[in-house]
Amino acid sequence: MIEKLSVTFVILILLFSCSKEDTNIVDSGINPPNILLIIADDLGKDAINGYAEGSIKPATPNIDAIRKSGLTFTNFWVYPTCTPTRSSIITGKYGYRTGVKWAGDILNNTEEILHHYIKEQTNNQYQTALIGKWHLAGNVNTTFNPEVLGMDYYAGLLSGTGDYSAWNYSEDGVVSVENEYITKKLTTLAKDWINNQTKPWFLWLAYTAPHTPFHIPPNEMHSQGNLPEYIQGIDPIPYYMAAIEAMDFQIGRLLENISKDVKENTIIIFIGDNGTPNQVAQIPYTNDKAKGSLYQGGINTPMFISGAGVNRQGVDNNLINGTDLFATIASLSGINVDVIYDSKSFTSLLKDNIDIRKFQYSEMSNEIDEIWTISNGTYKLIENKKGNIELFDLLIDPYEEHNLIGKTLNSNEIDAKQELENELLKIRN
Repeated sequence: MIEKLSVTFVILILLFSCSKEDTNIVDSGINPPNILLIIADDLGKDAINGYAEGSIKPATPNIDAIRKSGLTFTNFWVYPTCTPTRSSIITGKYGYRTGVKWAGDILNNTEEILHHYIKEQTNNQYQTALIGKWHLAGNVNTTFNPEVLGMDYYAGLLSGTGDYSAWNYSEDGVVSVENEYITKKLTTLAKDWINNQTKPWFLWLAYTAPHTPFHIPPNEMHSQGNLPEYIQGIDPIPYYMAAIEAMDFQIGRLLENISKDVKENTIIIFIGDNGTPNQVAQIPYTNDKAKGSLYQGGINTPMFISGAGVNRQGVDNNLINGTDLFATIASLSGINVDVIYDSKSFTSLLKDNIDIRKFQYSEMSNEIDEIWTISNGTYKLIENKKGNIELFDLLIDPYEEHNLIGKTLNSNEIDAKQELENELLKIRN
């Protein structure tokens, strides 16, 4: 009798274990957090508080509050233009694997996106949405509905950024001309969607701000004064700053309109999708080392994380790739995943200061050139398809003014160059 009971007990344990493993949920008893990913369009470190780069900063009390209550990441790498950054986050894959390596490239519909992965691996425990700029279906596809890829809700702008007050609004596969200021409209959509949820949720909120065109936001949203209509030749920086401030104003409106209980169980991730445009790039960045380049001004962008489960405050210098947000957000939703595709979860950094990556990688490919870059945090290698190489010591030359190639390398530099080249071969092959 005792033997039979023991066997039955073991079988029950095995069945329970298999069920838990199948769902990949770490602990179903934990109250799963809501996850809010906010993406600013064309926002470099020189254009936001919290970083030493740049001397002119916008007034952003709401983004500042996110930063001050959590972590500021100094070594967050993305792609030099918006489309491949978005693709790398939503798939967890480098651009050479998906074919998305420059603005306007199209993400194949066969790729599994983060929203679908979360829903599938949590047995539909999460509601998922993407509100705002999509820009993964080319520049002219206005009929595509991202919901077919496995998210619960999409509304926003399918193509690249246009007029802020006359833009093509897409919802349920239907496109109409919208005249409400886009930053406000996207915020209202996000607020309404969040307040309608009864399950834990993941929302990817992709603003088009502060991407061009330079314009005057509604006066109540910015502190740049009585700006004249923008025309070529006028200093664009006040208009760029006004767009950032308008975005911050709307982020504040969003957070004010979420209930206290929901907000307390929400983790917020705020990032820039690529560096500052060259028209408004500030020292130490130069016009040719900002957005569109693989120099630090093009790919090393802001990231702030705060909220539920973030037990550290201050600055973190870990090497992080944009791809890593796939595994990290999945892990935050309760999925037992550390590494998937080209994505490595850095969830542990929210509690402990540990090393995550030894290398970080980015790339670009357009009609002019194909280039890739890799860094170990100290040295950075940039190489193009013709074999041209640049090597920088980021510790003494953080803004890449002195290419070490062309001078006699010392033993440390030779070893670093070889190590980076070897790792580059592993990544790309």
